[in-house]
Amino acid sequence: MTLLDWAVLVSALAFIVGYGAVKTRRQGDLSSFVLAGRRTPWPLVALSVMATQASAITFLTTPGQAYADGMRFVQFYFGLPLAMVVLCVTAVPAFHGMKVFTAYEYLEGRFDLKTRALAASLFLLQRGLATGLTIFAPALVLSVLLGWPIPVTTSLIGGLVVVYTATGGARAVTVTQLHQMTVILFGMGLAFVAVMRLLPDDLSFLDAVAAAGVTGRLNVVDLSFDWDNRYNLWSGLIGGTFLALSYFGTDQSQVGRYLTGSSVTQSRLGLLFNGMAKVPMQFGILLVGAMVWVVHLFVLPPVWFNPVEASRLANGPRAPELSRLEGEHRAAFEARRGAVTRYLEARRTGDPTAEAAAREGVREASRAVADARTRTAALVREGVPGADGKDVNYVFLRFVLDTLPKGVVGLVLAAVFCAAMSSAAGELSALATTSVVDVYRRFVRAGEGDRHYVTVLRVATAFWGLVAIGFAQYANRLGTLVEAVNVLGSLFYGTVLGIFLVAFYLPRVGGTAVFRAALAGEALVIALFAFTKVAFLWLNVAGCLFVVALAAAGQALQDRGGVRGPEPPPARG
Repeated sequence: MTLLDWAVLVSALAFIVGYGAVKTRRQGDLSSFVLAGRRTPWPLVALSVMATQASAITFLTTPGQAYADGMRFVQFYFGLPLAMVVLCVTAVPAFHGMKVFTAYEYLEGRFDLKTRALAASLFLLQRGLATGLTIFAPALVLSVLLGWPIPVTTSLIGGLVVVYTATGGARAVTVTQLHQMTVILFGMGLAFVAVMRLLPDDLSFLDAVAAAGVTGRLNVVDLSFDWDNRYNLWSGLIGGTFLALSYFGTDQSQVGRYLTGSSVTQSRLGLLFNGMAKVPMQFGILLVGAMVWVVHLFVLPPVWFNPVEASRLANGPRAPELSRLEGEHRAAFEARRGAVTRYLEARRTGDPTAEAAAREGVREASRAVADARTRTAALVREGVPGADGKDVNYVFLRFVLDTLPKGVVGLVLAAVFCAAMSSAAGELSALATTSVVDVYRRFVRAGEGDRHYVTVLRVATAFWGLVAIGFAQYANRLGTLVEAVNVLGSLFYGTVLGIFLVAFYLPRVGGTAVFRAALAGEALVIALFAFTKVAFLWLNVAGCLFVVALAAAGQALQDRGGVRGPEPPPARG
């Protein structure tokens, strides 16, 4: 990176951290620290919800996901708009009406203390680990830029996030996320423009789309139904809806964002805007990755995108093998470039026979390129201690560093860092809030003043920051980060969603029945994940439905034995 890039990156980060700390340094009451005083207008609610979800994983590894696997990942979000409508009708008025700090407080009023504690514990476990993945993404960037070890860069990034989150709480998260989203959207937009300018001069946008299509990168919608297929229309619409319902309806990192709204209407508008904007935004980010792929159809890509691992191989005893694979990769690339060029020419002339022959040539050459990459991955695993043979998380980063103009590199990386800090701050705030409100204040020290709990919140923020930094050391072993974070969530989301659905819609079911059902449901989800190939989105559906069914059946058995469930709660205005 040039001095200009560093200046842009450091200036953006320093402004955001300083702004958040200064604007919110004097918050002493619990409501202001946890929920920003419940006075946030809907545009800020919407930006806060989007920024918390759109971490650095989204902007750093989603383009790599499209590069490696095409755009079919966008189907993951197809159920989100429907989920936003359902939550606006159910969860938002329920949580606002009870004036709760966390979603799990509602469960004690509806069921009992043990059910509240179980749901809060599942959230703390899942979100505590997921925050480590969020912090790892920018730490990976800094490690490549500075050559520092991952433990050092994760500590640095985690420390920055803890500073302004612990200083200003939810208000700091909210006021900085507006600026962070501005940098993020501008940076990614500029990256797309820069990518398009790198395409050959005689290649139109429609030609680029056709080249992406013939090489399998425009697989936006898959109508086939397969339980083992992670991304198709049905898993996205059904499994994605259940996942979004749980994430936005029961995960405190999101519930805490829209509970800052000044009214039910403001919170609803924020969620509905997110539902309308999220799919187009993800489509655009994936399209950036697909266009990076098209650029590398005409410009030779590295045979291995992780520059640190590639450098170790090139300077080690396995260097001759790497050199041979690079030669094979270059030859296969040249063959594929020629085949893609012939395909586009045949397409322009309207010759179906030539187009079909060229398409087959593209597929054959693409297999040769993939084979060279596969053998390079095996060499990396053998020749680099600790390497996992996966480099998809480095695709977009390597492209940015190697090809984008001066200044643009700094701005794009600032977008990545802002996304990381925005999301991680929201997650740490939620973890600290749940720890204090649902655990410390309920089980350890009840009846203390707000200043005491705000102090404990700051300590809890630092604690969860340390937990996240610790787990981040193992993140690269999990493959594509954008998939890993959603797989991790799917191990818990279905169970928690099932608890809340029972709370909302089965008023005769009591706490003991739903508690037992949740434990059994979680065991089922873990078993499905460990012993079957069922796609992770379906785990959300299975866990939720199992909890609901088992809770209803369990309560029926209790009723027969003379143990009645609770009376239906009174209607709330």
